Order: sequence, then structure tokens, then C-alpha cells
Amino acid sequence: MKIGIVGYQGSGRSTLFEWLTGVAPNPAHHHETQIATAAIVDPRVAELCQIYQPKKITHAHLEIVDTPGLSRSHEGSAAKLAKIREAGCLVLVVAAFDGSDAAADMVRFDEDLLLADLDVVTGRIERLRDQIKKPRPNREELDKELALLEPLLATLESGRPLHQEELSVEQARAIRSFQLFSEKPRLIVVNVADDDADTDRFAAHAPPGVELAAVSLNLQLGLAKMPDDEREEFCREMGLRPMDREALIRRIMNASEQMLFFTAGEKEVRTWLIRKGGTAVEAAGGIHTDLAHGFIRAEVMTVADLMRLGSEREVKAHNLMRKEHKEYVIQDGDVLFIQHNS
Repeated sequence: MKIGIVGYQGSGRSTLFEWLTGVAPNPAHHHETQIATAAIVDPRVAELCQIYQPKKITHAHLEIVDTPGLSRSHEGSAAKLAKIREAGCLVLVVAAFDGSDAAADMVRFDEDLLLADLDVVTGRIERLRDQIKKPRPNREELDKELALLEPLLATLESGRPLHQEELSVEQARAIRSFQLFSEKPRLIVVNVADDDADTDRFAAHAPPGVELAAVSLNLQLGLAKMPDDEREEFCREMGLRPMDREALIRRIMNASEQMLFFTAGEKEVRTWLIRKGGTAVEAAGGIHTDLAHGFIRAEVMTVADLMRLGSEREVKAHNLMRKEHKEYVIQDGDVLFIQHNS
């Protein structure tokens, strides 16, 4: 899952990038996108390891992309945003210190997204209109696509993002390859001052349906770099509470509608990402394409049942190991054993 970090210059994007990934951005490449991974360390992995004592542990991860800072004048924003069109979720960082106006930046960023999407949709419509002027065997298809896109262009021109609209199946299919920003899920991270305790005031300024987290990124990065004992003593003396990095990662997962399932055995305990609503055969394909092609069924139990009963044998004895077909909808915390034709 690719997560794009975006924000205006000086907002704290690169600080968030380093806090999530542990990788300091290279200042020599501050005009380029920088990429690293953030492991998703779920506490249920430790519980599974108590049961299986595996030789190997593998955590799922998010691919984090740090983009060059945007200009508040909108200049060059479309080109910079184009570098993360493939991101499945956007994390917007806005500054709320030293006189910064976080609320205004949220509004301005929505405008940047709309302008970038307008460029894409307008460009496609102009090409379609040019093509329709000439005799073509696919004229009917071009007319249909144009009829689907023109109402969406009107929506964007009115200042409404597409995620607030009820798109038809045909409209969604027509723009799928465009990777439009106003369709993507988002999380807003408000970068507050170290001593700013009144973080609730920002929630009212978030766009409808967009979750918001207020964090002092410089403080949290500094705390993360301290040895555990020094961090605990420092926080105790200063009356600080370090924010759990994993808590923010879970909020990113929630915003992007992702969840975890598990595979487990003596060789390896492993976590896997899957979209909410994903099926057993999709989970199998995420593990390996051969498992999806030869899928027979999935044996499924939950981490909670396994920990409560203490072993796979007891889970089966209590009839809590279920046999599910390919359309079974995966639940967060499922442990899967895929049966397949080789």
C-alpha cells in the first residue's frame, strides 16, 4: 500500500516521513520524491509467536512517499502532486505553529487537489472532442466516455471533490485510470507546537469525511530517537506523553480502509494487508498468485479465539476453525490457512 505524504513547504512533511519510517530524507534531493517503508507492528503478532514460536516474523508494511513541498501560490503544485497519483491514500501535513494558519491550508490544499484533477479531466475531454470531429470506428465509445466525463468536469469546476459525489459504476470505470486525487482517501496531520494542548479546535476545519490527527512532529521524532529509559525519564520530568507511532499508522490504515490478516506456523508468523471488504481469494492472491489460481477453500480462525484457547487443536475441538469459500469476506484479525491445487 503506497501512502503519499503531501504538504506546503515548512509544514513538517519530512519530519513525519522520518518518524514513520526511521529514514531521514536526503536534503540533497529535497526537490524529488523520497520513498521508504514503515513496518506495521501489530501487538497480535507477539501473541501468535507465543503459540507458534516461529523461526521468522514478517510484518506488513506501508510504502511511504515524501513529496517535495508545495507552494501556497499553487505554482507547480499539479506537477509535484502528479508524482503520487498512484498512492492509495494521501496524508496531508499542515503546520499550526509560528503564526501558520492550519485551517486556511486545509482549504488551500483542497483547491490544489481540485486544480490537479481539473487538469487531467479537462485534458481528456479536449482530446475526446478532437477525436470525435474525425470519422472513427469507435465513435460511439468516444461519445459515451465524453457523456460520462462532462458531468464530472462540472462537479470539479463547482469546487466539489468527487468523493462527495455518488458516481455511477460506468463513471467510476471511466476515471479509474486517472487516479484522481479528489477520489482518494485522506488523513490530515496537524503539526502543532510542542506545548499546544488544545488540539481539538482543528477538527471543525477538516473537510467532510476526512479524519484529523494533531501531533507535535518535532517532539515525537525527538522522543523516538531517545533510548527507552531516557525517553521515559524525560517524559516523566516534563509531563509529556509520547504518541504511539503505531497509533498513527493504524489511523492511516483506517483512512485508507486497510486491515490485517495473519498466516501462522512454526516456520513463520506474518501479517498481510487487505482492503476492508476483501475476500478470501483476494487474500490468497496477496500471499501468492498461485494460491488464488488454485484456490479450494480457506480454513479460518481468529487470533482472539486462538489466544483464548491456547492452541490450534483446541480451536478445532471447539469447532471454531471454519472452512470458508473464495467469496468469504476477510475480517481484521483472521488467521488464514489456504488450501489450493498446486
